[in-house]
Amino acid sequence: MRPDVQQRLRHVKWIGGGSGAGKSTIARHLAARHGLRIYATDDAMLDHARRSTPESAPQLTRFLEMSMDERWLGQTPEAMVDSFHWFRGECFDLVVEDLLTTAAKPGGVIAEGFRLLPHLVRPLLIDPGQAVWLLPTPEFRSAAFDNRGTMWDIPNATSDPRTAQCNLLKRDHLFTERLRREVEGLGLPFVDVHGSLGEDELVNHVAATLGL
Repeated sequence: MRPDVQQRLRHVKWIGGGSGAGKSTIARHLAARHGLRIYATDDAMLDHARRSTPESAPQLTRFLEMSMDERWLGQTPEAMVDSFHWFRGECFDLVVEDLLTTAAKPGGVIAEGFRLLPHLVRPLLIDPGQAVWLLPTPEFRSAAFDNRGTMWDIPNATSDPRTAQCNLLKRDHLFTERLRREVEGLGLPFVDVHGSLGEDELVNHVAATLGL
């Protein structure tokens, strides 16, 4: 990554991690506490899909053409991890493009979301302490989805909800373990998220990691 891009993104703090880890909640707490703006990559997904092309995002194009059963029942969890467009880093260039536009405004930004893959974020950092990844245990993830009331949203849109749910939970676990290998290999900060951590404790831990 060009040094000028790193410099232009020096105002950004990055919170990545597995699904259900509490990234959005923590980002909201830190933004309110420190007067930061939030860039939620989940909120940008529809816009990024519109701005992409079959050439720039072939896996996204394939995903959109699939039925719900093909997506969540017709593949193994391992294949889901390997083929899922956001896990492949498709449209990450649009994340960077969006964040570069925030450099013209005063104040810092917290970018958060599972799309912030360690190997893609690392070249954008002046210092590794600008970023942290939250790695939830399977138990914490399931409890988080239950609390949100979203556990069955996708599975219920298939012909076999229980199998689809199992596939999704296994896929998300595999993705989290992939993130763990990446952050450990790149020497990037991470936090294991489990039930014994209170919300305030986790927020304070992340704030300290990011130097806030």
